[in-house]
Amino acid sequence: MIAIIALIALALFFDFLNGFHDAANSIATVVATRVLSPKFAVFWAAFFNFVAFLIFGLHVARTLGKGIVDITKIDTYVICGTLVSACVWNLITWFFGIPSSSSHALVGGLIGSALVKAGIGSLVMKGILITMAFIVISPVVGFLLGIVMGTLVYNLFAHSTPRKVDGLFRKGQLISAAAYSLGHGGNDAQKTMGIIAGLLFSGGYLGKDFHIPLWIVLSCHGAIALGTIFGGWRIVKTMGNKLAHLKPVDGFCAETSAAIVLFSSSALGIPISTTHTITGAIMGVGSLKNTRAVKWGLAGTIVVAWIITIPASAIISALTYIVARVIF
Repeated sequence: MIAIIALIALALFFDFLNGFHDAANSIATVVATRVLSPKFAVFWAAFFNFVAFLIFGLHVARTLGKGIVDITKIDTYVICGTLVSACVWNLITWFFGIPSSSSHALVGGLIGSALVKAGIGSLVMKGILITMAFIVISPVVGFLLGIVMGTLVYNLFAHSTPRKVDGLFRKGQLISAAAYSLGHGGNDAQKTMGIIAGLLFSGGYLGKDFHIPLWIVLSCHGAIALGTIFGGWRIVKTMGNKLAHLKPVDGFCAETSAAIVLFSSSALGIPISTTHTITGAIMGVGSLKNTRAVKWGLAGTIVVAWIITIPASAIISALTYIVARVIF
């Protein structure tokens, strides 16, 4: 029981890191466009991250709980390897200011530990393939929606003065940032819910039917909101300033486009990367002005981080699993 409690605490710490790491996704554009100061932006994002559980179902949590690895193969060692690797990868990418995916770090962690414990037969390939497909799909859809949204808005306000457009979309960005934060909380917080519920179910603490108790839901949303409050300023700088130069209208288009993708994926129970999605949307909107407005070299570095996240976290998780078995 002590091991279970310790792992739940580690899972909530991961959620804190997730909010800390991915705070940039929720607030980068609203800070970069100077609509909100960093201090107010993180509280704005944290609030909507927390209340997301009132709006979204728990489809993503169920996918992570039993749709990546055979739930009968999950034990404390598998969860330990998963969480340690995801936390380590988050800290590594945060240190270098690279927007990577906390979601895919969790998925990679599950895969690595499960492979060491029970071999390839323990993997639920359908869930893994869908998740890996959305490594490409979510940023591409975000990119395309960013272009469509930007084109639509730019044409609608083509004859308005820059001052009027700026004033209108400074207010509009408050709504789009709130919507994106809701999508972030509705997708990202659920992933750890699934991990905790899978751990408790495998230990016989949830009865015969897999479900997500309310206390898990509230704990995960609270941890991710708290992490958002502390914020990850290294990544805010990368997302909000280095990737593309943004104005309030651009931030509105990028956040709205990303929110649409997140709302849709959460409804379908697909765990996607909020980082990938908002990055694609920012690049899409930025490319409308001038292809040189987007720092494509930096974008390439980010894409490399996306590609290596699952294998890197899987390796860390496998090593952690082996060490944990030897020590404990």
